[in-house]
Amino acid sequence: MNRTDENIPSPCYVMEESLLRRNLSLIKKVSEQAGVEIILAFKAFALWKSFPVFREYGFRSTASSANEARLAFEEMGSPAHTYSPAYTTENIPVFIKYSSHITFNSLSQFYRFYPQVAASGKHISCGLRINPEYSKVGTDLYNPCAPGSRMGITADILGKTLPDKVEGLHFHTLCESTSYDLEETLKVVEQRFGHFLKRLKWLNMGGGHLMTRKDYNTKHLISLLKTFKSKYPNLKIILEPGSAFAWQTGYLLTTVVDVVENKGIKTAIIDASFSCHMPDCLEMPYKPVIRGADDAGPAEITGKKDADDAGKNRYRIGGCSCLSGDFMGDWFFEKTLEVGDKIIFEDMIHYTTVKTTLFNGISHPSIACFRENGILELYRMFSYEDYKNRMD
Repeated sequence: MNRTDENIPSPCYVMEESLLRRNLSLIKKVSEQAGVEIILAFKAFALWKSFPVFREYGFRSTASSANEARLAFEEMGSPAHTYSPAYTTENIPVFIKYSSHITFNSLSQFYRFYPQVAASGKHISCGLRINPEYSKVGTDLYNPCAPGSRMGITADILGKTLPDKVEGLHFHTLCESTSYDLEETLKVVEQRFGHFLKRLKWLNMGGGHLMTRKDYNTKHLISLLKTFKSKYPNLKIILEPGSAFAWQTGYLLTTVVDVVENKGIKTAIIDASFSCHMPDCLEMPYKPVIRGADDAGPAEITGKKDADDAGKNRYRIGGCSCLSGDFMGDWFFEKTLEVGDKIIFEDMIHYTTVKTTLFNGISHPSIACFRENGILELYRMFSYEDYKNRMD
């Protein structure tokens, strides 16, 4: 398929290989210059048909479920660095089969399942997730260190000694954060857990390192990591961002299917759903960028147009599910929106493609990739059977 909008089904997530490679090159450069391992977190991006590109750059992956661990082994071609909030008797054999590292969320989980790991005969490096009780993440939904969090072991619970056979520690405190946020986190980690670091083999600094964002200071990150490694030369340092790999690598193409008006609010209804296909917009919440449109801020429900709106085409965008709150608004568009017009939401590859739901029986958007040669490769289209089989 040639590179034209007419050839793209609607709705469709469209990734661009050249933009993905740009990110992979930058992340590999950081990894090499800092002397650390950076691995892909599947919870943010798991389009396995693109994994051959990842393998070209030598990347491995991290998993948080049995399915992700198997995907890492079968499609990324390497065992996973695994962390799960809770393992079970049923799934721990799967994790053992497909993992090189297994991190436990609690001491009880470690004592319960480590004997099975040891009995497997495989050399799997085991660790514990710690909770430094410090994070600059502003939204509690995404804050692993919020008061009462179930994620990780706090210093007071862990005490002065580690269980025998624990080879590493794992913390995750960031979400689309800066290297300066990591710097502050490391100070707290050293303060509360530093007495363990010289006897361990590895330290996993989790995800949230948005190093491919334009304003991210990669030089500071590299310097920070090199300095930390010089203090603890025994440690292998691991970072596992998700968003950074797929940051601004593609978009969600949608189509206007109706325009309605109520109390002065014009809503363009699209063939996609914020609830089903862009859930973080409602959960965080955050307002996405629409190509060719300007953010208009909130609309007044007055039945009258604001004076500043004179001569402007102001629309709220509504999703196609029956959830009342399945909308975002408002934007100014260059022209009046009509049925059939395309609306493109920028930066819609990370998290969206792994969090889509079939709520209301609404199909997932198609998934496609523009290869470097300009040819559109259609990864997947979804049908009634995908919805029906989900209910089997």
